[in-house]
Amino acid sequence: MGRESRQLHIFFFPFVAPGHMIPMIDMAKLFAMRGCKSTLIATPHDEPTFLKSIAKPRDSGFDIDVVTVSLPLKDVGLPEDCDNLNKAATMDMHRQFMRAVMMLDRQLELLMEKLAPDCLISDMFLPWTTEIAAKCGIPRLVFHGTSAFSVGGTECVRLYEPHKKVLCDSEPFVIPNFPGEITLSRMQLQDFVREETEFTKFYAQVKESEKRSFGVVMNSFYELEPAYAKHYSTFLGRRSWFIGPLSLCNKEIEDKAHRGSQASIDQHECVKWLDSKQPNSVIYICFGSMANFNAAQLHEIAVGLEASGQQFIWVVKKDPIVEEGKEEWLPDGYESRIRNKGLIIRGWAPQVLILDNEAIGGFVTHCGWNSILEAITAGVPMVTWPVAAEQFYNEKLVTRVLQIGVNVGVKRWVRYFGDSVKSDRVVEAVKRVLVGEEAEEMRRRTKALSEMARGAVEEGGSSWSDLGALLQELRLQRLARQKKI
Repeated sequence: MGRESRQLHIFFFPFVAPGHMIPMIDMAKLFAMRGCKSTLIATPHDEPTFLKSIAKPRDSGFDIDVVTVSLPLKDVGLPEDCDNLNKAATMDMHRQFMRAVMMLDRQLELLMEKLAPDCLISDMFLPWTTEIAAKCGIPRLVFHGTSAFSVGGTECVRLYEPHKKVLCDSEPFVIPNFPGEITLSRMQLQDFVREETEFTKFYAQVKESEKRSFGVVMNSFYELEPAYAKHYSTFLGRRSWFIGPLSLCNKEIEDKAHRGSQASIDQHECVKWLDSKQPNSVIYICFGSMANFNAAQLHEIAVGLEASGQQFIWVVKKDPIVEEGKEEWLPDGYESRIRNKGLIIRGWAPQVLILDNEAIGGFVTHCGWNSILEAITAGVPMVTWPVAAEQFYNEKLVTRVLQIGVNVGVKRWVRYFGDSVKSDRVVEAVKRVLVGEEAEEMRRRTKALSEMARGAVEEGGSSWSDLGALLQELRLQRLARQKKI
């Protein structure tokens, strides 16, 4: 009886990139809060960030810990400080980094033999972990870190290839066998879908390993995308559990402030600035940890924000080569002119803390799924500015399906630098999301979804129940394995 009733031990293995690690840390905390023993896998470089993020639940008595694996960076020809995907500046470095990650297989196997978890939850970009889990006789769950909408939409495009039937890159096509008559163009698709690349083969492996896995956990909630949740499980035939929004496991201000890297601004200073503003009067601009913009584009954003006349918080990636105050993209005298209206954060910002403040009335986002879900959870409508990955799909969910955002007009997928947008489009989009009847309507819709999100994770809610059902399945799986022994 003791072996059957002991707590489930779950391994959490995120891909080594901020947008993948942050929700996985939240997930490990959530599972621990539901009575599991959670073990996160990190690199030595990221271990301090992981430990800081889980310090509070650990101190509260929850069973959560971190173990490490070391990336063989030297073996693939990368410098030792290239320890995260967001530091891989070129396509070659990107490829080398992916190779280094694949070489973690033996380290993972040894950890699993030593610590004997009951289940492995690993990132979609770690397809080789399905085999290792099978070898150790335990189920592997895939974590996508995005919506059922974008996973299903991407898969339908991959399977039915509608982009091969259009005459040019800008001609729209409807995604086949997918709810909602959703249109995209070829130039909005990922590069590995448009043409055969090394990553195309890797992505096919990702999909193949997903089919062979125990199922998929989603950082989403059923009420947000019911048609697409259903499509994913029935039409695509994947077992899935919707357990989000994961960020809601961070209830205290300190928890929200300590997600991800060390913030580049004092959280109290940031909150104080926001608290001095009227509700829904500030636009928040942040493009995540991976997207880059050149100086000319940053200049257009700066000019547009000032010309809009709206108050703003703008997060700009810190350039280590440039001395502060000497950035070429910054218009002359800009920061003194916007002193009372705008706040520029260079580096990392406590995003959930900012979005949750009632002063924030809109969010200019690159449409990464974490950002979209955090905005929905906070009840904040969006200006969509997709760059890469599955972000053009996410934009369609926000603007077409949910109708809680306006697009800035980006037309082209790019791996590293955003499509060029002029300042007048920034002005128009910012005003549309902050001021007037359309903005109010979007805000009402987003607030309603925010209520649903919070209800989903409460006891008896859809995500709470889905997680309970998953944990029960994993207990039954363990029991079946023990009977075989």
